Amino acid sequence: MKVLALALSMVLAAAVPALAEPVSRTFPVPLERAWSTTEKVLKHLGWDIDQADRSIGWITTDSRRLEGEDYGVYAKGSRHRLRIHLKADGESRTTITVERSVFKRERILWMDKDEPVRTDDQTVEKNVLSAIGKSL
Repeated sequence: MKVLALALSMVLAAAVPALAEPVSRTFPVPLERAWSTTEKVLKHLGWDIDQADRSIGWITTDSRRLEGEDYGVYAKGSRHRLRIHLKADGESRTTITVERSVFKRERILWMDKDEPVRTDDQTVEKNVLSAIGKSL
């Protein structure tokens, strides 16, 4: 029975794309300053903010096209989205974590079908975190 459970968990783990570890860095600034700077940097880099909740400390961007076509009612290609976590580490330190999800999207008549894609490339996350650090 244990062998069957182990085999099943291995099959399920292989079926779901694993995400790369998030990129984190702690900065010597208060949470409020880190939050406002992060929003400004995201806008400057062309990332539109989809949702933000200061009470739990995260910002989610709209997805952006990596490749493919988008004709309004029909789209097919790859997209990515960022989730940024901001957490106070004392009164004058903030840890910022950047996670990126990559997915394939197919849209037919306004119905989106998204499928997660595994990626180990963390260039985007590192660049965003570096830009935030330079702006602080």
